[in-house]
Amino acid sequence: MSERTGERSGGGGGFPADGEWGGVASRIHVETPLRIDDGVGDLIGDPADEPVGGPAGGSLRGPLETPVPGSFGDAAYGPPDTADRISLRGLRVRGRHGVLAAERELGQEFVVDVTLFLDTAPAAAGDDLTRTVHYGELAEDLARVVEGEPVDLIETLAQRLADVCLARELVQVAEVSVHKPAAPIPLPFDDVIVTITRRRA
Repeated sequence: MSERTGERSGGGGGFPADGEWGGVASRIHVETPLRIDDGVGDLIGDPADEPVGGPAGGSLRGPLETPVPGSFGDAAYGPPDTADRISLRGLRVRGRHGVLAAERELGQEFVVDVTLFLDTAPAAAGDDLTRTVHYGELAEDLARVVEGEPVDLIETLAQRLADVCLARELVQVAEVSVHKPAAPIPLPFDDVIVTITRRRA
């Protein structure tokens, strides 16, 4: 995806920040799989459930067992070994990415969202930071990439950010979204977003 030439007459912005880390605004969210009692003696998403259309209590499968095409769970990526995830959303950093000379000269704000899939149980069991991802350090590493060497495409930027996420050995799958709310589009718009999913080789 490349940005078209023209003056921006509208654009999105106003990404809220719930906290600060090293001067970079961001929101952090940690999730573990939701398990719900389906009323028939087992749990929705239980691996023992039957496929869709099976007996009562087995009509629903866990989210990683019914992958959405193009998602981390499809044939191109394979499902992660865990559904635990750590999300960092709304990381706002100024960069100079784009195909236009003005974008390289003046720069603009980019917004980054990442979701990391990893097993958080060992960290929780020992209350041990070294057995999970330090999301403060991750935010700083991602910010350095956005602030660093400019590229033409936010697809390229997203790939570089995914590489940073997967450099953490505990991370199995990384989903990265790069927002370019001030892209040079001569029409009113809310945002431009590229989202990629990459799995550890």
